[in-house]
Amino acid sequence: MTSISKISKFPHLRQDFAASLVVFLVALPLCVGVAVASGVPAELGLVTGIVGGIITGLLPGSSLQVSGPAAGLTVLVFEAVDTYGLPALGVIVLIAGLLQLAMGALKLGRWFRAISISVVEGMLAGIGLVIIAGQLYAAAGLKAPASGVDKILGLPGAAADAFGSTEALASLAVGAGTIAVMVLWKRLPKGAQTVPGALAAVVLATVVTLAFGLPVATVEVQGLLDSIQPPGADEFAGLASVGMIGTILAFTLIASAESLFSAAAVDRLHDGPRTEYNKELMAQGAGNAVCGVLGALPMTAVIVRSSANVAAGARTKASRVLHGVWLLLFAALLPAALALIPLPALAGILVHAGWKLIPLRGLVSLWRSHRGEALILVVTAVSIVAVNMFEGVLIGLALSVVKTAWEASHLRLEVIDKGAGPVQVYLSGNATFLRLPKILDSLESLPQDRPVELDLSGLHHLDHACRTALENWAERHSAAGTDPVKVTEPAVRAEVPEPAKADAGAKATAV
Repeated sequence: MTSISKISKFPHLRQDFAASLVVFLVALPLCVGVAVASGVPAELGLVTGIVGGIITGLLPGSSLQVSGPAAGLTVLVFEAVDTYGLPALGVIVLIAGLLQLAMGALKLGRWFRAISISVVEGMLAGIGLVIIAGQLYAAAGLKAPASGVDKILGLPGAAADAFGSTEALASLAVGAGTIAVMVLWKRLPKGAQTVPGALAAVVLATVVTLAFGLPVATVEVQGLLDSIQPPGADEFAGLASVGMIGTILAFTLIASAESLFSAAAVDRLHDGPRTEYNKELMAQGAGNAVCGVLGALPMTAVIVRSSANVAAGARTKASRVLHGVWLLLFAALLPAALALIPLPALAGILVHAGWKLIPLRGLVSLWRSHRGEALILVVTAVSIVAVNMFEGVLIGLALSVVKTAWEASHLRLEVIDKGAGPVQVYLSGNATFLRLPKILDSLESLPQDRPVELDLSGLHHLDHACRTALENWAERHSAAGTDPVKVTEPAVRAEVPEPAKADAGAKATAV
């Protein structure tokens, strides 16, 4: 009876158990790789993965997506650690988590879905470019420059240095081999692919390095408990810095947007319960708050682990919680295994992950159908490489707002001049200050010695700046010795009839 009751209480335990092992094997090399690339101890990546599985995994929100350290935050974390130091990272992540909790409580989760997808994809593309450039140096055992532009511009010189060093060539060979294994792994039979490609690549790289005694650097191990450093009172004093506040806001915005976009993508992969966005945002906030207290990396929902979870047959949140348990057992029982992993193998994993963040195919199709959105994507990516993460995202958001405002202010101006009688001018659409210069140019080009009928009944919106400018123009035109300009006021109704059809003497202009 006991076993029957357990089965009825956990009807999908077998599927979730199997899926949790797959997710664990996918998450393990990524947790370590993201931590090393972020400039923090490898164990802190495991801590974030453990918290993402056990803490965030238990909370309501999305049942099947999996959280942990993400490649998308690697650049921002590295900049934060480099600027403020590792102890301050806990404060940044803690405050960002508390902000996520507050936003979820205020039911702002769904608003993150209003962020332009082009800005998000541009953000990920910019991150991918910086990751690839930086990890190419790591693959050769060289120190990468600080800025994204310097990383890219310095690659030819780094290549020249690498080809003149036996150690660098050996390191590059391990990194390149790791990437090759991951790319070719997808072409193997389905049975072989039950082992994740990233894990297989790291294991093979480790075996080859040990077998041939290659002179490559390996992961430095501190121990799980030794790597955990809760922030002290001195670190909180940094909150008076405008730069740290900006970094916290960047963490909050990017982590929240990436998690909720991931939730929307994961929902399309299964037919189970849909994501409750406000609760998911609070779950992410709770996880980040715990990570901040432990001085660990920030977390987001990660689409790679989440899609692996769904593909492995997970049915409930038990799979992601168990994957956190497996990470905890590995970190507690086999920490020495980390010291065997070659750093260029982790760099190869990050280069592969960075490449997948760049939507090359999507950009081509986007350019064909929506060039404005494609431009936003490219500008956001380039801005992140040229400036930094936070300002690059702000530039993308600002450009998206400007584009939307410009499109929302679409106006049609139609002039009908039959050669005799009044000149008829029809305005339809939305008359805003953005279109005011062209409106006035068209009106001021009308004959001064002819009466004018200005029909505004086709306008859906007329802002104060346009109304004032039209009134001033009408007064000036009427003062020229002609009949006063006859103005038909905008109609206040949901649907506005089309202006009268223009005949042979009519011309229409979209401004």
